Amino acid sequence: MNTALKIATFSAGLTAAFGLALGVGHITGSGPAPATATTQHAGHGTPGTTASSTTTGQLPADHLPGGLQVSERGYTLSLVDPFVTAGAPTDLRFRILGADGRPVTAYQPQHEKELHLIVAPRDLSTFQHLHPVRAADGTWSARAALPAAGEYRVFADFTPAGAAEGLTLGADLHAAGELRPAPLPQTGRTVTVDGYTVTLGGDLTPGRSGRLTLNVSRDGKPVTDLQPYLGAYGHLVALRAGDLAYLHVHPDTGTPGPEIGFTTTAPSTGSYRLFLDFQHQDAVHTAAFTVTTDGGGTTNGGGTTDSGGTTEESGPHQH
Repeated sequence: MNTALKIATFSAGLTAAFGLALGVGHITGSGPAPATATTQHAGHGTPGTTASSTTTGQLPADHLPGGLQVSERGYTLSLVDPFVTAGAPTDLRFRILGADGRPVTAYQPQHEKELHLIVAPRDLSTFQHLHPVRAADGTWSARAALPAAGEYRVFADFTPAGAAEGLTLGADLHAAGELRPAPLPQTGRTVTVDGYTVTLGGDLTPGRSGRLTLNVSRDGKPVTDLQPYLGAYGHLVALRAGDLAYLHVHPDTGTPGPEIGFTTTAPSTGSYRLFLDFQHQDAVHTAAFTVTTDGGGTTNGGGTTDSGGTTEESGPHQH
């Protein structure tokens, strides 16, 4: 049985996104970033993030993490129907409403998309990164898979046209059916997904930037030809257990593997699910890790976990 990865105490109060950069805890020699890859950008960060906070990986403490609010800065995430049925593909429809109550129809593309949609259940057992289609009237739609009954959280990550900064809004989605509560999935530092082995290295550090790396291999050989996915060689989403605070960050290196690294500050003690998206041979894969901090120091989980069944990657991903 694998145990959760133990990480040192976090500081309280973080903004909507980790400020991330490529690299392992104490490894140097990272290559330059591709022009389209950034550590953090307006569409995947908390309002109020400054250039200096992006550089250091530390974010202002006077902002809530992203996704905790359905309305912020005059914008509101409005689900057309927040009640669905589990077990079958579902058409999610929603609008971003402005301060005047009208749907927003103009956005600034970020990482090749006007809006990124994340869907995850409260138990964090699955994860979907969707790219919905917008109609002329401002209504977005996306095909989602809700495999089990329960409470889900929908995150809309976007930057309105003319806005200096992006924001992330969150809303509850209720999936009817027979509910079978389950504990948070446990992993070690190594998981397998779709035949790939991904190993997590480094630790999160309380109150300041900490370094994480994720190394990708296949059939025992390092993968050195990762493909850019949405303008970067990897995307990392972290969701905090309990309230599903949302953090979305990107590497700042141009190296196409095997290492994808990030620098981050996390909001608090507790458990988190880390979801790494990477693309290889024209297919997107997601490796999921569970990270837990209790203030007692860092303890590594052992063994290898097959995370292929914990993410919804065939179908829900829309590119």
